[in-house]
Amino acid sequence: MSGSTFINRRTLFRWGAGVGLGVAAAPLLAACGDGGTTAKAEAKSASLIPRTTVRNIGLKPDLAGTAAGVPQGYLSYPAKPLRATRPTPLKGAKKITATTETFTTPPPAREENAAWRAVEEMLGTEVDFTAVPADDYPAKFSTMVASDSLPDIFMYPETGGVDDLPGFLGATCADLTPHLAGDAIKDYPNLAAIPEQAWRQAIFGGKLYGIPITRYGTTGAGFYRHDLFARAGVTSLDQITDMDRFVELAKELTRPKENQYAFSAGVTTLLAESAGAPYFWSMDPTSGKWTYQLETDAYRLAVETAAKLYKAGCFYPGTVQMVGAQKAEYTNLFKSGKAAYVYDGMPAFLQPGTGYVDAMAAVDPSFDVRPMTPFGKDAVAWMDNVALQNTHIRKADDKRVKEILALADFAASPFGSVEYTLIYYGVEGVDHKRDTKGNPSLTKQGIQDIAVPWNKLASPVPPLFNAASADAVRHVHDAYTRLIPMMQHDPTQEYASPTWDSKGNGSLLTIHQDGIKDIVAGRKPISSYDAVVRKWRDAGGDTCRAEFEQASQKGKK
Repeated sequence: MSGSTFINRRTLFRWGAGVGLGVAAAPLLAACGDGGTTAKAEAKSASLIPRTTVRNIGLKPDLAGTAAGVPQGYLSYPAKPLRATRPTPLKGAKKITATTETFTTPPPAREENAAWRAVEEMLGTEVDFTAVPADDYPAKFSTMVASDSLPDIFMYPETGGVDDLPGFLGATCADLTPHLAGDAIKDYPNLAAIPEQAWRQAIFGGKLYGIPITRYGTTGAGFYRHDLFARAGVTSLDQITDMDRFVELAKELTRPKENQYAFSAGVTTLLAESAGAPYFWSMDPTSGKWTYQLETDAYRLAVETAAKLYKAGCFYPGTVQMVGAQKAEYTNLFKSGKAAYVYDGMPAFLQPGTGYVDAMAAVDPSFDVRPMTPFGKDAVAWMDNVALQNTHIRKADDKRVKEILALADFAASPFGSVEYTLIYYGVEGVDHKRDTKGNPSLTKQGIQDIAVPWNKLASPVPPLFNAASADAVRHVHDAYTRLIPMMQHDPTQEYASPTWDSKGNGSLLTIHQDGIKDIVAGRKPISSYDAVVRKWRDAGGDTCRAEFEQASQKGKK
């Protein structure tokens, strides 16, 4: 979470610290062109969903996953990676253009990038890849749409981009239903391993338009310093039994004279999950009534508690004023030991080189960083990280669509494959070297070269692996063993609301954030909470509710 306010997990990686100050939704554009899909409230048809399967290229995990969603863990990297796609799957294809956002410094150009050239050689064609810094991507996307210059494959902005998404997709993008729905996906075995719930988020206007950038289902609840918690008397998260105990702990962790604070960013997501608040929406299966997160007592309690913590001085000074582009600043405060907790998504924990485990070990090997989990008897985990976002293919003939899907299938190659190794570690001897345990270790050049965001075209469920710390892998696996059984179902996975698709992650979310951040930062009293709810409802929230309720009632027939 960015600071002390709610943030959609698909956007948490690009939005800032504090309480979301300065965060603005992407500009909304009208759908362009003719032939758009008419958006309507409806249940998402199961016939549109690809028939997913487990991808097994011959590797056995060290820590077993579960059918419910606990990911597999690996304590070492395969000595001989295995191939996950056929040789040169794009041989003879013309150059492909691609544009996505990136959370790192854009990569060196192809001419200076051994990994980029090696990927193209393995594919059999060139890929002109434009990687745009995440904070700049909404504006870049708006420009591409307005100038009709969208590439062959592109990532849709996490914060929204058009005011009629189904219409835009119908007018501009390839319908992937005949290529991927049901058994058709067998031609792309790596894409077939993307979980069903992620594919549900790629359905718009009664058609399958997206390729999910898949994640873990739930992204967890941030990270904490186990050593600092232990010094404050909490050696097990089970000792945090309720909100009062958490507030007490936060105060104990705040030691200004030592330049140490409880939080450098984020806490409301943790508090909301611990209170049992829903992720976005809940649906009463008996009455069919839909209730938005803001409207629940549990979420209101989380906001009140966050405001109390802010007033008590538990946040590192100045972090509540930070905006999206300053994410590195507030995460670095945590990584350098100035805070005991930070909100960020689980994929950032084990990431080689720049992830929390590696970065903090480089600062001080005594830092014991671990994933946080919600606390208390009402705790839930949100189904908030099924996919980071979707990518889409611009309209083209079937042959071209199949070529671009082959590129996406390549990008979704699983852990331990030749393709995965090249995407995430680059060329051996140039971008990475094997350490004494046989694990790939990135070189300085490698950290730059692998910044080409192939994994924003499509991705496998991120594996649990870190070359430097087997304990860190075990900590994440243990966290998911706790998180998955408490994960709440998200009813929006099954039902479509055109207004929610267009505004839920844009203007409505901005109203939500702006109202709550004022309360948490003390600029407005908690009594203004009801006014925020009314403004959200009047701006389209009630329309979303009506559409979801209409869709769910239709789904019963």
